[in-house]
Amino acid sequence: MHVIDLDTSLVHAMAAGDRSAMGALYDRHASLLLGVALRLLGDRPEAEDLVHDVLLEAWQRADTYDASRASVKSWLLLRLRSRALDRLRSARLSRRAPDDELARRPAHAPEDPALQPDREGLGARVEGLPDAQHTVVRLIYFEGLSAREAAERLGVPMGTVKSRLAAGLEKLRHALGVAG
Repeated sequence: MHVIDLDTSLVHAMAAGDRSAMGALYDRHASLLLGVALRLLGDRPEAEDLVHDVLLEAWQRADTYDASRASVKSWLLLRLRSRALDRLRSARLSRRAPDDELARRPAHAPEDPALQPDREGLGARVEGLPDAQHTVVRLIYFEGLSAREAAERLGVPMGTVKSRLAAGLEKLRHALGVAG
């Protein structure tokens, strides 16, 4: 018998158009998302706006959620981190100061002790990738660079970066037993 957790049930209900499920998911995760957004952005109104956008996107894309790939919490946090990095990059570009401290600072999610075993296992598998793939995965997922920024840093075409990223992610999926 396959047991579905509450969060997964809520996302499935959201995909079916259940607005009360959205409210329940909000109640369960908004404070965590806001805390992470505040740490990443450093501005409460911007963080609140980001949480709103992420939860709206979760509502709109609930049908794309795959419980075999990540928990709902991880799915939401990944969306939040990605959108936060987009906002930080956009702000950095609008200031026309690409070499400021923010550009050099790696973007890290807050430490969650419950995720530590997952981080260690994933970290070991990333380290085991061929050098070119490891470098691209590290730059994009751990340092928060875009494919274009990674290509510029490595001095290779953007298509090469995307190919290396795709190959590295496929190897990680295979190593983790996750369907692509």
